[in-house]
Amino acid sequence: MSQSVRFVFRGKIETLDEDSCGLQPSTTLLNYLRSKKGRQGTKEGCAEGDCGACTVVLAEVGDNGKLSYKAVDSCLVFLPMIHGKQLITVEDLSYSENGVTKLHPVQQCMIESSATQCGYCTPGFVMSLFAFYKTHNNPSRDEIVDAITGNLCRCTGYQPIIEAALNACVHHGVDHFTSAEAKIVAMLNEIASDPSTIVLETKRQLYMKPLRLQEALSLRKQFPKAIVVNGATDVALRQNKRNEIIEEIIDISDLKELKGFKFDDHQYIIGAGSTIEHLRGFSVNEIPALATMLSRFGSLQIRNLASIGGNICSASPIGDSLPVLFVLQARVVLQSIDMQRELAIADFISGYRKTELKPDELLTQIIIPKSNDSSIVKSYKVSKRKSLDISTVSAAFFLKLNENTVEEVRIAFGGMAAHTRFASATMGFLLNKQWCRATVDKAMLILGAEFSPIDDARSGAEYRRSVAANLLLKFFLESVQPSNNLS
Repeated sequence: MSQSVRFVFRGKIETLDEDSCGLQPSTTLLNYLRSKKGRQGTKEGCAEGDCGACTVVLAEVGDNGKLSYKAVDSCLVFLPMIHGKQLITVEDLSYSENGVTKLHPVQQCMIESSATQCGYCTPGFVMSLFAFYKTHNNPSRDEIVDAITGNLCRCTGYQPIIEAALNACVHHGVDHFTSAEAKIVAMLNEIASDPSTIVLETKRQLYMKPLRLQEALSLRKQFPKAIVVNGATDVALRQNKRNEIIEEIIDISDLKELKGFKFDDHQYIIGAGSTIEHLRGFSVNEIPALATMLSRFGSLQIRNLASIGGNICSASPIGDSLPVLFVLQARVVLQSIDMQRELAIADFISGYRKTELKPDELLTQIIIPKSNDSSIVKSYKVSKRKSLDISTVSAAFFLKLNENTVEEVRIAFGGMAAHTRFASATMGFLLNKQWCRATVDKAMLILGAEFSPIDDARSGAEYRRSVAANLLLKFFLESVQPSNNLS
């Protein structure tokens, strides 16, 4: 067991324990930077991952032995989650050369493009663009927009910021961090050479961070009431907004056994600890309908933290990944120290924020069977904003035709009930029917009566019914060729 968190900061290894920092283990990185390190450039705007003012960059050693840079919301990162990573804040970007202080190319381009206004949000934008600079060359405007969707500018100064990014990212990511990379990698590998479980304990909190799956399962059995976190994007809000102290936490964010993807001719096997962004990138070519939904998931900062397993286990009625996984007939692998079992994801979700996960189990894998090439799979998300918004209604459709007759169909909705549900009555009606406009019109009426959504601040029940029915029509229109008779 280890009693400390180790990370690289300002070119050296830093060590934190409960005595040296005098903070609760689950203190956010944002609060640590501002209260203990004097890093006032990292701002607090919302403390819930919506504004990006607190954006910092974490670098870790990738499978290729090189550093991978990721922008994250420091208000959602618990301190132990930076173990084994390099921490970079806006103050680290400038550097000295021959006794002269120079700005990072991103900072210089922000100035030259007049991309700062009141300045409060600027450090967060700079850090998002710094991570982007390190990972992209000659990007498109759309790629830049995606990179900064998690950064809010109340002065509406986005165009100059986009111009700054376009000008900066022709430098192929070369900067003073490039020359120091080998040294940083060596330090991070030194930290990684000790796989001991990290245990931090104060009077009010026990924080456990296993680095091996078997140790995580052992802790899960020993502490069945502990809250399990990976990205902590949900749990951090309980702390930030409710001032809640989580008494026992098991942090599985660094379990390599739960990351990555495998596939063969029959199925995809997805590690439950894979981040949403990592899975989105993988899915673009392999599971496009899933990639479409995940591209609307939060912001890049949040996608870099949140895990697919965490999104599933939250069992939110508006969890973005669930409708797609339902129609793809995904299965979840649940593992304890004593056994392993599989459940269809539709059976795993048992109610409003309820699952069939036992107190001693962890969700370790998601298995998705490969669809027949002739099948059509689509996903949709309706929300007030395109990015960084909660679903009003989300939907996914699976269709397989045999000479224009519905041979197989699956339809699932989020936001229409207490948990993600199949539209069973609608599916039953469509089966073995001709796939035509007349059939779909009748199905829309059945669909409208099948759910009893709630009225809330986000939407009225009647609007949700209308949206759900119209999404079925949208799917039909997109599934047929323009030359087809839609009548």
